[in-house]
Amino acid sequence: MLARKAGLSFTISTLLCSPLISQASPLPNQTYHLTILHTNDNHGRFWRNNDGEYGMAARKTVIDQIRAEVKAAGGYSLLLDGGDVNTGVPESDMQDAEPDFKGMNLLGYDAMAVGNHEFDKSPTVLAKQRKWAKFPMLSANILRNGKPFFKPYQIFSFGKLKVAVVGFTTDDTVKLSNPENTAGLTFKKPADIAKQLIPQLRKKADIVIAATHMGHYTNGNHGINAEGDVEMARQVTGLDLIVGGHSQNPVCMLSETERNDAYIPGTACAPDKQNGAWIVQAHEWGKYVGRADFEYRNGVFSLVKYQLIPINLKKTVKGDDGKDQKVLYTEAIPENADLLAFLTPYQEKGQAALSEEVAMSDGKLIGDRAVVRSTPTNLGNMIATAMKEKAKADFALMNAGGIRDSISAGKITYKDILKVQPFGNTLVYIDLSGKEALDYLKAAAKMTAGSGAFPQLAGVSLQMKQGELVEAKINGQVIDPNKTYRLALNNFTAAGGDGYPKLNQHPGYVNTGFVDADVLKQFLAARKQITIAEFEASNPISNE
Repeated sequence: MLARKAGLSFTISTLLCSPLISQASPLPNQTYHLTILHTNDNHGRFWRNNDGEYGMAARKTVIDQIRAEVKAAGGYSLLLDGGDVNTGVPESDMQDAEPDFKGMNLLGYDAMAVGNHEFDKSPTVLAKQRKWAKFPMLSANILRNGKPFFKPYQIFSFGKLKVAVVGFTTDDTVKLSNPENTAGLTFKKPADIAKQLIPQLRKKADIVIAATHMGHYTNGNHGINAEGDVEMARQVTGLDLIVGGHSQNPVCMLSETERNDAYIPGTACAPDKQNGAWIVQAHEWGKYVGRADFEYRNGVFSLVKYQLIPINLKKTVKGDDGKDQKVLYTEAIPENADLLAFLTPYQEKGQAALSEEVAMSDGKLIGDRAVVRSTPTNLGNMIATAMKEKAKADFALMNAGGIRDSISAGKITYKDILKVQPFGNTLVYIDLSGKEALDYLKAAAKMTAGSGAFPQLAGVSLQMKQGELVEAKINGQVIDPNKTYRLALNNFTAAGGDGYPKLNQHPGYVNTGFVDADVLKQFLAARKQITIAEFEASNPISNE
């Protein structure tokens, strides 16, 4: 691909936060070798799983070997990440992803895209994480007061070869994250910013790479999601490579319009290519390290070889005894001893806190995604009841999208609770007039079954007729429009998350500061023995 030098007037001058670099051109007739290593959607997986798959320590072994090989051959390398370091494993979540960000430092990441889950926690935690990261967190389309909230791009020099890496974040972030955590920020459509910024970067660099957290949607079919990498590549001229994340796919193509969604680890992988830009993504959780070997010669940027390297991934096979067993897809990768030693105290700290018994249950508490987003469940009712009691409220609502797992019968640990509620939302309450309570419940009753907005309720029953709320009762009594009622919910929903009416500016709004998982933990610990029949409520929303 020819390095483009097309000039285009760029109106968002604030994005050009560094002066134009005096560019010494790459030497003619010289071949520059550049290897791009990439990961995405770490989601707290700093440690290997119970089957010994992935984990940062084994990842480092692979990355160090490749870097040494590339350097010995006279080439250069960059290690990039497609974002979403946060949220997914309790050991990481309860430590604000400190082991993950600091582990990335030791892995030697050169830059990362900012993901939507970087806004799962409060702005205070995000500020702390930005200090932990010794590499730039990049996003050109997140603005505050018209200026970039993160560094838009970074330019790397390899001899006389200059490489620009620019970051982009999905503009869906506003609806996917807690509105309180994105207050004051504007998420522009990435392609609109790229159309203006990329021509300017082509004047500063020979190669332009986008590190994105936007998603790979085959042939640009993004459905209800915001536009992703394919759509941006088709709209924007001048990108050489897109290192993506967000959709959590291994991007291995069967053709230009068909992705191999049945990709088998260790087999050949052909990245996507749209409008001259290669598009890569390495699935999720550090399951793979992507390796793209390029050559740059006389203005032409060419892909020599691409592969996804599985990090100790395993498949299930039948053993000689007829029982299932896990076997590696490819050769075992040893864990780097130094990084393992660094991460071990974090894992032990997490395990010690998480493994303690909180309570016992006589049956399964149901939080399976397909169930909890479509019908009332015992777990949904229990969470709402815990919120109601803690806030001394009359009724409570829990958005089903905030319930991320079930709890099995038997021993319940803090780890089980954090798997159910990993986002660190806080308990809030609002004192509403009866009319306001009715209006809010009308909106809740219309939330679509199957969506994260589906309400799990406590203390309230609703009667619907032809899609309209005709009667609402709180604790068995018809709502009095002139009476005051206290509603308990989480700050995500109160701020308008999942499409609910905003209540966080209401004069009766109080944020207790209690983290939702801790509220549930206290509720369980106070009871010690959970009888699921207590929470097997009939459907609180009935239809005629």
